[in-house]
Amino acid sequence: MDRQKRNLWSGVMMTAVRGRIAAVAGVIALVAAVLTGTAAGPAAAGPQAAKPRGQWSCSGAPVPDGYVITGYDRTGCKGAGSWYQEPVKDGIWTCSGSPIVPGYVITDYDRNGCNGIGQWRHRLAKDRTWTCSGSPIPPGYVTTNYNRSSCQGIGAWYHELVRDGIWTCPGSPIPPGYRSTTYNANGCNGQGAWLTRRV
Repeated sequence: MDRQKRNLWSGVMMTAVRGRIAAVAGVIALVAAVLTGTAAGPAAAGPQAAKPRGQWSCSGAPVPDGYVITGYDRTGCKGAGSWYQEPVKDGIWTCSGSPIVPGYVITDYDRNGCNGIGQWRHRLAKDRTWTCSGSPIPPGYVTTNYNRSSCQGIGAWYHELVRDGIWTCPGSPIPPGYRSTTYNANGCNGQGAWLTRRV
């Protein structure tokens, strides 16, 4: 009987030890997969899906480079107001007062957006684009037309890449290597325009 108990006890202990070894081996394999980036399935997708787009910050907090303000809560930060900051992307709507990331222009305006303070649509700069008044003009671009009723009545300018013989509106930058020559009072929808020639 004692011998049977000893054999049974020995078998139970061996099973427990094998189970622990298997568990430790499984943990080591999982850690190795995470460290080498070979984990697959939902466990690998979990951290990616959990990444937040941005974060709320109190009024006056700096906006990191490459980020814009996309939401406003007037009751946030104990009544001081809070702003939602997230990375810029093509087509994103931003609140009035948001920074404009270099390489982007403003192409639309909604006076009721961002909890009533107004919002602007940011787009990557590209040739032949209408932009709202006040939008930056990226390097190498000029304004070639004007529409006073666009952007909910604040006006819009047509941006084009500079080239020899293009007509430019008042206030348009003249990129290096070009100069303004002939004037046309009727150009740019009555604003006047200058013929821009390569030097």
